[in-house]
Amino acid sequence: VQLQASGGGMVQAGGSLRLSCEASGRTFRSYAMGWFRQGPGMEREFVAATTWSGSSTYYADSVKGRFTISRDPAKNTVYLEMNSLEPEDTAVYHCAAGFGTAQAMAVMSPDFWGQGTQVTVSS
Repeated sequence: VQLQASGGGMVQAGGSLRLSCEASGRTFRSYAMGWFRQGPGMEREFVAATTWSGSSTYYADSVKGRFTISRDPAKNTVYLEMNSLEPEDTAVYHCAAGFGTAQAMAVMSPDFWGQGTQVTVSS
């Protein structure tokens, strides 16, 4: 199983970035796909998740209304559109896959992790 994240970079506060996570190695139709992040000196935290069908999504309160998670099953790819970025969003972002619901991913450790992609937001 591979989860390949990309799309990180450096942006000014108020800017936007889109992260991508391409999944391979198995079928993910029964899995929720999500994003976590770990800022400098911080513990890893849940950001957003979606079922593979896209029928259900779930967000951390800190990103609700600014971030949007989506997926393209034909490309086996999950996206995280990040708008109105703040310096507090600076972190390494990891994509992950977990068996179950999107909401469950917020409280349960995912089954699979991808490598991280750095997002840096300057003030």
